[in-house]
Amino acid sequence: MPERRHRHMNDGIKTALIIGATSDIGRAIARKLAARGWALQLAARDLARLEREARDLRVRTVAGVTARRCDALQADGGVSLLEELDPLPDVAVCVVGLLGDQADSQRNIVAAERVMRTNYIGPALLMGALAERFEQRGRGVLVGVSSVAGERGRAANYVYGSAKAGFTAFLSGLRSRLAGSGVHVVTVKPGFVRTRMTDGMDLPARLTATPEEVAAVVVEAMRRGRNIVYVRRVWRFIMFIIRVIPEGVFKRLKV
Repeated sequence: MPERRHRHMNDGIKTALIIGATSDIGRAIARKLAARGWALQLAARDLARLEREARDLRVRTVAGVTARRCDALQADGGVSLLEELDPLPDVAVCVVGLLGDQADSQRNIVAAERVMRTNYIGPALLMGALAERFEQRGRGVLVGVSSVAGERGRAANYVYGSAKAGFTAFLSGLRSRLAGSGVHVVTVKPGFVRTRMTDGMDLPARLTATPEEVAAVVVEAMRRGRNIVYVRRVWRFIMFIIRVIPEGVFKRLKV
């Protein structure tokens, strides 16, 4: 019979899979866990770059670091990666994402599909497949990094936002389905984050987090078994206000 007791980080979880490990946020999470002595399974599309990151991390932890290619744009969302994992990780963190360009996505169906697949279809397929394996084992933590952009469609980024909304809803349903199974699902919703993806954008300093801040929130959410967390916390209040604005007013704001 599988073990049904939910285990948090401080109960001895030692292996973490990070999908999207070459992203700024993925790297920050990997480094934070490496500093705590975790074994790391890194996955990303660019294997050469991933291997460089793995070499750097191997000097930060004695627990071991592996690197494997995973492409969320593949038809299966990169699920074939899971057959290569040994051991099955205790925690899986999905940081796969692509901001894209709204104007380009409006004109170019290929660009729009790439944004949708990268932010929703691929991550959802991966998390769903991991959930099946974790549920069979009877324990584990799944962390999906979504975005506050998924809470309401905005004219400025509705292709990206709609994909993040889908991923957020998927994680919510997964969390509900797995309640009581020993598997916990965490949804992380950053606002603005200063990364390569947002390089050159004029972001408000008081609302903009660093990758290291996101990493700290992810690790704390894992440790405490949180359901939904915002980065920074002020975004919870901001998004509440945005959600309650009447549609007739909201569509005239052009935000």
